[in-house]
Amino acid sequence: MFQAEIGSFRLYLAAGRESARTIRAYSDAVRWFAAAHLLGQTSRDGWEQVDGQDIRQWVTWRLDHYSEAYASNQYRALQQFFGWLAAEEEIPDPMAGLRPPKVAAKLVLVFTGEELARIGQVCAGRSFAQRRPAAVIAVFLATGIRLAELAGIRYDPHDPGRSDVDLWQREITVRGKGGKPRIVKITHNPARAADRYLRVRARHIQADRSQLWLGASNREPVTASGIYQMIGRRGRQCEVELYPHRFRHHFSHTWLDRGGPEGT
Repeated sequence: MFQAEIGSFRLYLAAGRESARTIRAYSDAVRWFAAAHLLGQTSRDGWEQVDGQDIRQWVTWRLDHYSEAYASNQYRALQQFFGWLAAEEEIPDPMAGLRPPKVAAKLVLVFTGEELARIGQVCAGRSFAQRRPAAVIAVFLATGIRLAELAGIRYDPHDPGRSDVDLWQREITVRGKGGKPRIVKITHNPARAADRYLRVRARHIQADRSQLWLGASNREPVTASGIYQMIGRRGRQCEVELYPHRFRHHFSHTWLDRGGPEGT
């Protein structure tokens, strides 16, 4: 009884050029609220019956079982949905006047020189399985791009118009939120790491695929989830807490520490 509006909300998000990940996350949050709370804990049979108390009870339950950050993300997904629904159907917004749960600041440590050395050691080697993570980590460190942006890089050695990688100019084109492209610069060492990977990639059975990052053992191209797991494995091998967003934080810290403008 709640699904039709959720489907329309997905269409609204897609029309606004939200990423597939955002559409899935927002709609899943609304669907979970409807299934676990409205159907599981109340007698509501329509969105117009939802009130602020329902939202507060749901958020309280989330805070009891999950992190503050996760509960806050879920709250904001519902906020987007009910804001859209109120405008679409001209019904009251049950979240009007409510405040999102507070999220305590979490310290994300930058990499130490020793950690970077250990990460480099665990990726050293000439095989495909070693050069691929070495290139991934080098690009992450050099650019601070998002996981989805790195996973979406295209490569075509024969057609520059279909390739996002230009090692001569040391530039990589990535597509951020909403598919908006931008160019990020890399220095010589990351370019060399990428070049080493491209040489072994050329011998891959699926080298003609448009995705830059191919799977090991001639498997399918690597997804964002696969890159996340790859990074985690290397972290466990060198005993360093390693995940994609830590590279982004490290890049921001390094940029500011070297005098880069905060707005940039």
